[in-house]
Amino acid sequence: MTFRPTTLERAYQLAESGACRTVSEVKQALQNEGYDRIQDSLYGGTITAALRKRCQENYVGGAAEEDA
Repeated sequence: MTFRPTTLERAYQLAESGACRTVSEVKQALQNEGYDRIQDSLYGGTITAALRKRCQENYVGGAAEEDA
């Protein structure tokens, strides 16, 4: 049996992975992975702000460009 994280759990994983620069990119990645009801799962200012902060802190491309 394969465990699949919830939409919210996967959103946090993507934001912390460094692969997504913005919350919009997180949502797009979730859609590409086959998640549905993304807007419902990620609705609210608190969740959006938390995901945005994690994206900004962990985005790999942004840190690499600043160091160059």
